[in-house]
Amino acid sequence: MTKVVLEELKDAVVVGNVKKAKRLAEQIVNRGVPVNTAIEMLMKAMKIVDERYERKEYFVIDVASSASAMRSAFKVFEPYLEVEPAMVKAKIIIGSLKGNIQSLGKDIVAATLQSAGFQVVNLGADVSAEKFVKVAVRENAQIIAISISMEETIHYLKDVIDILEREKLRDKVKVIIGGNAVSEQTQKEFGLDAYAVDAKECVKKVEALLS
Repeated sequence: MTKVVLEELKDAVVVGNVKKAKRLAEQIVNRGVPVNTAIEMLMKAMKIVDERYERKEYFVIDVASSASAMRSAFKVFEPYLEVEPAMVKAKIIIGSLKGNIQSLGKDIVAATLQSAGFQVVNLGADVSAEKFVKVAVRENAQIIAISISMEETIHYLKDVIDILEREKLRDKVKVIIGGNAVSEQTQKEFGLDAYAVDAKECVKKVEALLS
């Protein structure tokens, strides 16, 4: 029965049914299903949405509907996030890289980092390399976390690194990436500091970078 409800939640997010997504999320919490399991299903749903958008089966309005459904479910889950408190505190700048309009996966990561005790500045979606670095300097942040869901925007990562090097900040500010379009190979290719496959791993990787 639990598996059925989780699949229904995924489907509700994919089609952008806000009311149904919220109702199913409440059912999941009431049944005592681990919230992290449900959040993994939300991430699967948004991966499907990203893929449909890239294939031009979905348009911006469809992505927005799915994002609204995901947000309504996540608000139900957020108080029950299961995260180990981080031993080292720091300030993190997070955003979806320029050209990426879908930011809900990034919002889950941001909320998870906050739950672990980090200070998080969420820049939203379609964030330029210049803005990432400018805000990191202004906020005296130690980490820039970048979400990428569209392959054609990956090359903007080079701009982030170039600006950090130009401003002589590369040793002071660590860069971690995540999202459907990137991998450990992307991290190595651009000389970044870490790659995280999901929100919980991002917390661990950030803590490791700070230590």
